[in-house]
Amino acid sequence: MRCRHCGSTHMVPFLDLGTAPPSNSYVDLANRHMPELWYPLVIRCCRECRLVQTEDFADRETFFSSSYAYFSSFSTSWLAHAEQYVADMQARFGLTEASHVVEVAANDGYLLQYARQRGLGCLGIEPTASTAAAARQKGIDIVEAFFGADLADKLAAQGRSADLMAANNVLAHVPDINDFVAGFARLLKANGVATFEFPHLLNMVREAQFDTAYHEHYSYLSLTAVTRVFEANGLSVFDVETTPWHGGSLRVFAQRSDTGKHAKTAAVARTLDAERAAGMLEDAFYANFQEAAQTVRDGFLEFLIDSRRAGLKVAAYGAAAKGNTLLNFAGVKPDLLQFVVDKNPAKQGTLLPGSRIPVVTEDVLKAEKPERVVILPWNLQTEIKQQLSYISDWGGKFVTAVPTLQVHP
Repeated sequence: MRCRHCGSTHMVPFLDLGTAPPSNSYVDLANRHMPELWYPLVIRCCRECRLVQTEDFADRETFFSSSYAYFSSFSTSWLAHAEQYVADMQARFGLTEASHVVEVAANDGYLLQYARQRGLGCLGIEPTASTAAAARQKGIDIVEAFFGADLADKLAAQGRSADLMAANNVLAHVPDINDFVAGFARLLKANGVATFEFPHLLNMVREAQFDTAYHEHYSYLSLTAVTRVFEANGLSVFDVETTPWHGGSLRVFAQRSDTGKHAKTAAVARTLDAERAAGMLEDAFYANFQEAAQTVRDGFLEFLIDSRRAGLKVAAYGAAAKGNTLLNFAGVKPDLLQFVVDKNPAKQGTLLPGSRIPVVTEDVLKAEKPERVVILPWNLQTEIKQQLSYISDWGGKFVTAVPTLQVHP
């Protein structure tokens, strides 16, 4: 295995989840008797640049197909986050009607709709046909393609350079991280700003968030690694913030290395120092994550088996990719977890990849009245608990499995 950033072959083990199908490849009921393609899910850390990354076994089109089923707008709290982001960026960087905002991985237009509402010129770049179509229905101009240096050059030549570029939860999703980052340096205006949000590897390890590992995530990111990747591809980091999203994320602010004028804030050094103090520059930091994942898996399985023996009906909420990682690593099938509820119509009436657990509407939850409801997207548990608070009417309780099994009162 060769590092996809620096090319080093000096890799150290981080996590081996065996094999699994792509986490967002939901199975149509008409194909329920057909086999699925399973791929190894092995993650290693580069000893030279400290980029944590999956070992490649399939092209990106396998994971980001035309039927890609993740739509950002189904989370009301994420929509609020996006709306606040647009307001904050407009205020901080003085964006006007003459400004141009470009979002890479625009998904279903969840963020750019708020840029349009504020009169900002905007363009979305989104490779998956299903979500691109949803964004166009919101009136957003979408380029349906994977982003990289070539596309950035074409857009810049068309006069579509950006004052602000947003990249939320996509930096981890790109196989050629150098080409991807180089595209930002080429599409930004001389004093433009790019922001990148991604789950922080430090929190992933500290909180045993192994279920955020899946094939669509090619990289697991620290500021240490991101700074090195950016510097090699024409960007410099000038600020960083923390957010609570996805178990603890970083929002990194970057500018062109050749023309950017923003002074570097103290937050950059503080975050890098915190990573160094946690041991992220040493092999030992990565050595025990496999055992942590196995401990979470074992606790979840024990809960499901004990619940079945006790005659308790167990269902789940949220047909999320992280849930599929947990279920497939644990080998869970419908005999232990009867169904999963999801708000997304694109997922309803399908089967989860690998586990083949049915994805149903909320009406089924109300009819079946399970005693336990596992919240698979634990990062949205506050929102989900409010939405499903009525399960207490029949004595139902919520359950989360990460970082430890917890039945919520």
